[in-house]
Order: sequence, then structure tokens, then C-alpha cells
Amino acid sequence: MTMSTSKALLITFLAATTTTRSHGFSIQKSTTRRAALETLTITPFVTTTFLPQDDFVANAADTTDTDDSTLSTLPKTSPISAQWSAIDGLNSDDNNFVSFDKSAYQAMMKDQSRTPLFEQAIINRLKSAEPESQIVLDLGTGPFALFAVIAAKNGAKHVYAIEASKEAAATARETIEKLGFTDKITVLEGFSTDITLPEKADFAVAEIVGSVASEEGAYATIYDAHQRLLKRPNEATSWIPSRIQTYAAPASYTLQNLFMPPAFDWTKLQGEPVRFNCRDEGLQLVSDPVLIEDISFADIIARGGGSLQKQVTFTVDGERVEKNRVKFLDEFKRGGVRDPDPNTLSTTTANSISGIALWPRLLLDDNVEVNSRHYPDGGHQKSHWQTVLPIMSEVPTPVKGGDEVSVTFDFTVPTEVTKPCSYKINGSVVRS
Repeated sequence: MTMSTSKALLITFLAATTTTRSHGFSIQKSTTRRAALETLTITPFVTTTFLPQDDFVANAADTTDTDDSTLSTLPKTSPISAQWSAIDGLNSDDNNFVSFDKSAYQAMMKDQSRTPLFEQAIINRLKSAEPESQIVLDLGTGPFALFAVIAAKNGAKHVYAIEASKEAAATARETIEKLGFTDKITVLEGFSTDITLPEKADFAVAEIVGSVASEEGAYATIYDAHQRLLKRPNEATSWIPSRIQTYAAPASYTLQNLFMPPAFDWTKLQGEPVRFNCRDEGLQLVSDPVLIEDISFADIIARGGGSLQKQVTFTVDGERVEKNRVKFLDEFKRGGVRDPDPNTLSTTTANSISGIALWPRLLLDDNVEVNSRHYPDGGHQKSHWQTVLPIMSEVPTPVKGGDEVSVTFDFTVPTEVTKPCSYKINGSVVRS
């Protein structure tokens, strides 16, 4: 494709995909499909280091023939890597921690895969003791003081609702006054790490979980609260959620296959991941998900430092690849793609990975869990959380069923709330 043809197709494809599919909830500013591609095409560039698109399509298409010596022209291993900060591409205050706008808070509140389950867990916890006997701490109450109000309505003795954002705290006070709970809920403005409660809480509600579970500062916040703000912090029943997790799997991505060098330079993202609606069929997993982060709030002090290093080997699932090919063909056809041929392009895309996708899972108590993607297979479903995809190579990396994606996750999760988390993934595709 020429530069002008690529740009025309980009506009057509984005217009079609954003108007024909229901994208669900909006969320805080992030590198979405559209924003990413606008970044990539700011200025033309020329490079000779990439595999030309026609050759890439031919090589990737060959991977469907498992009877030959497939991908024989490619090296046995191909390196992949990415690194980014928790605040890259997101709204942040003072470039230190993730913040939200009103639409993001509304998306959280309306998320039916999240809010009713938190309500159920809060009510379960309050029913475990005598009415009007428990002090509740709501960490990150937001402008609607949603969980604080739920606790007050369902028998909490008192709720301390902490909010770091001045604007959100002011709106929370207005909300609480309108609902008639000023005697039951006290809003405290600032970081919880700087606040001392008049009395310790029986349990805490802490929905401060990012699309990579740790990215909103949950680790640092709970690390501090564990030491100062709860009566029995070593008990899992003192926390809602009791633990937060991040799952990961290598993923294929339509647009990196459709928009290739030299017209598009994916390195311009500079490590900033692309964030997807969890129902977006333009991203498909090629292997079973693996648990990467697993943070138990009750055990957070015993765990020690917040750094995580984990080596994982994913095996590309040939059945998933074939199912993905069919889904990608539908995506390209609905997007109006005619050149390159959508049948060939869907094969190319299904037999490649663009990076390692990550998403959160929350265990609220022994009986209630919140999944942003379908558990355990990582399938698509509606959620206000996003699927995070760091682009890990300049062009998609060809794969086939049986290949291994071997990577090391190196997450730095500070115990200071004003220091953003940082994430690195390094490894290689090893061809079978």
C-alpha cells in the first residue's frame, strides 16, 4: 500500500469499527486504537530494517501448513521487549499517580460486572457482625462515595471515606449530604498514607485496582493501611478485595498487521501500551492465560518489597490461532479492508503476536470475584477495565501452533504511593 492508500484505509477502518461495534464504557485518557494510530502517522519516515509487508504476509500465511518446514526463512528465536510506567498514556496528577475524570468514575459505577459484586461483598461482611458495630474504611471513595454509601445503608456504624483528589472529595461530600448520610460518613481529603483515622477500621474497601492490577498504587496504599488503619489487617476478611491479580497471554492485534512500515512506525509509542476495551475483537489471545501478579492484602507486609520478577513460557495454541483467523476475517471485512486481501491478512494476523496482553482479576472474598475478561480462558466480556497491550516488536512477530513465547516479567511496585509503578517484559519467541 502507498502512504495515501494506507491513511485512507486507516480512516475508513477506524470509522467502521468505532460505529459498528458497541465499545461499552469510556475510561480515562489512554492509548486507544485510534489514539495510537494518530501517533504513528504524525510524520512520514523511511526505514530498511523492517520485513516488507508483502514478504511478511507470505511468510505468516505459510505457517498454516504444518506439514512443511514452516517459517524456514526466519531465525529460530525472535526477541520481544517492552517497558513502560503506570502513568504512561493515562491521566495523572503531577506525573506520579493515575487520576480519573468524571466519565471514568461513571463508567466504574455503571459496570455491572463490578459494582453489584462489590455491593454483595460489603453486605456479606457487614452481616458477619452485629448491626451498627463495624467501622468501615473506603480507600479512594471517588466523587459518588459509592461504596461508602452502600456500607452506610447496610448497617455500618461509621464510614471513613478517603479521597486524594480535591475535586472528587468535594463532590463526595455533596453526594453524602444529598443522601442524608453526613452523620454516618466522614470524607477525608488527601492520601491515606498522610491520614490518621480517629479509630481503626474493622474492614477496608479498596477499589484502587488498575488494568494492570498494581498500576493505580494499590500496593503502596494497602502496605501503609495494613500497618496503621485496620484492627486486624492480617485477616483476609479485613479487606475487600482480599487479593488482586494480573493475568497475561501473548496476543495478536489487527491494526499492527494492517498498518505496517514504512507508512506506520509503531516505535513512536515509545513503550506506551495500547489499551483495549475488553470486548474488542481486534485483539485475540494465542495461548492460555497465566497468573503474573497475585497480591494478597492480608499478607502484604510478610511479602516484603513490591518488586516482582517472574519467568513464564506460553505455548501458542493452534486451535486458538484458527479460531482467531475466523474472527479477524470478520473484523477486516467489517472494517472495509480489500487490499491487502482480507483472507490472507486474517491468516497473517492470527499467526503473529504483537505483545503480551495483561488484565486484572479481583477476589473480593471467598465467594465473590470480579473478572475483567472471562475466567479462566481470557475470553472477551464487558468491563470498565481495559486490556493492556505493550507493543513488543517493530512489526508483528510470526508464530504458529506449538511455538513458545518465553518472557520475564519485571515489575517494580514501590511502597510509596507517589512513585508510579514500572513494568518491563523481555523475552523471545522460540519456534518449534
